[in-house]
Amino acid sequence: MAYDLITMGRIGVDIYPLQTGVPLPQVETFGKFLGGSATNVAVAAARLGRRTAVITRTGDDPFGTYLHQALKDFGVDDRWVTPVPGLPTPVVFCEIFPPDDFPLYFYREPKAPDLEIDAHELDLDAIRDARIFWVTGTGLSEEPSRTATLAALAHRAKAGLTVFDLDWRPMFWSDTAGKDPADRARPFYEEALRHTTVAVGNLDEVEVATGVREPRAAAQALLDAGVEIAVVKQGPKGVLAVNSKGEEAEVPPLPVTVLNGLGAGDAFGGSLCHGLLEGWDLEKIMRHANAAGAIVASRLECSSAMPTPEEIENAIAAGAVL
Repeated sequence: MAYDLITMGRIGVDIYPLQTGVPLPQVETFGKFLGGSATNVAVAAARLGRRTAVITRTGDDPFGTYLHQALKDFGVDDRWVTPVPGLPTPVVFCEIFPPDDFPLYFYREPKAPDLEIDAHELDLDAIRDARIFWVTGTGLSEEPSRTATLAALAHRAKAGLTVFDLDWRPMFWSDTAGKDPADRARPFYEEALRHTTVAVGNLDEVEVATGVREPRAAAQALLDAGVEIAVVKQGPKGVLAVNSKGEEAEVPPLPVTVLNGLGAGDAFGGSLCHGLLEGWDLEKIMRHANAAGAIVASRLECSSAMPTPEEIENAIAAGAVL
């Protein structure tokens, strides 16, 4: 049976402080959680009843063992999560200063195993047959992950829904020659967009992908690049979605008291996939995805905070996350 969703990209262990408003040097207690954007999207969709799997790699170490167990506990198929001997499983620390300051500290040296995904090891038939295939900008940042990501997209050839999470992390695009990271990334983003039906990104991310920052112009640039649905997150102004049929939805954010905003985008992504599979119209998809993101922003953790359908419906009915 084909998967509802296969994601491909980052995985790691999130080490989050259990105290808010405290600088990292003074934090005394931490929680350990499954993390990584592509992985969290698979978890979010599984929480909504979808059959999901993730393609990624870990270290051959205890943290890698933990991630396999966490994926199974969340109902995400881990058959394509393989170890890379000699590389440690990544960990990510953060600081929590609500409502809008959440610095991240990535420990992905000497190289993250999820960037060692190899095109020759991909199950291309499963990727082609999945109802939705999800890739990220980070997956394009280094080889062999870059070639593997583009090969998967080319083989899929827009079968079903193919989502490109623009996922701009400039620190992952190192260049000893001093070239601007966005300039290095843009040709690969443009190539990925050729095989994409849905593109999702915030204002910084759409600017990297298209060179355009104004939301409607950026959405049109994404459509011109070949996608069928462009989703532009505008922060406090909400989210704009435009499709190739000329339909548009602009939905304001759901009021919420933010505790930790780091997992909101992944919850948004999982709900976006769920809505697309349900065949909802653009506005309903965006309202549910916004609500899912707001719920997770009100919670400390990311993966284990992903909401159920009932929680999303209740938040929409209340008009806020209570």
